Amino acid sequence: MTEPNSGRSDRGLAAFRDDDRAIEGLPVRLVIALVVGVASLSVMMGMVGSIDGLAATELDAQPQPEVTTPGDQSIDVAVVDPDGSRVADATVILRGGSARIDGVATATTDEDGVATVDVDPELGPNQPDGTLTIEVKPPAGSDYVDERENTSVLVVAE
Repeated sequence: MTEPNSGRSDRGLAAFRDDDRAIEGLPVRLVIALVVGVASLSVMMGMVGSIDGLAATELDAQPQPEVTTPGDQSIDVAVVDPDGSRVADATVILRGGSARIDGVATATTDEDGVATVDVDPELGPNQPDGTLTIEVKPPAGSDYVDERENTSVLVVAE
C-alpha cells in the first residue's frame, strides 16, 4: 500500500538535496554572528577597562646621566607616570646588563620622585661599552605598574 503523499515528499527531498543555497547560507550567517559577537565583546571589554579600580598606570624610569664610565658613580633616577608627574616611594633597582656590578643596587624615590643609586660598574677586558638595566617597583598600595622595559644606563670605557 502506498501512502498518498509519498511522491510529493520524494520530490521535495530530492529538491532539498539538490539545493546548494542551504550550504552557502549557513556559513554566512555564522560569520555575521561571529562579527556581531566580537564587536559586542569589544564594547564590553572597553567598558570594564575604564573602571578605575581595574586600570593600572605604567611607570617609567629616567636615569641621569644616561651615559657613564666605569668606577664609582651616582645615578639619579626619576620615576614618572605617563603625565610626567614624578612618583614618590617607588623602589629603583639597578642590575648589571652587559656591564657588571656586584649584586644589585637599590634606592627609594624621595618626595620629588628621584632616587640616587650608587654603583661601581665594570667592563670586561676589551669591552668598549655595556649597559645597566633599571627596574621600578611601584609604591605599595598604588595603581602603578612597571611592565615595559625602562631606559638602560650606558657604561662606556674611558
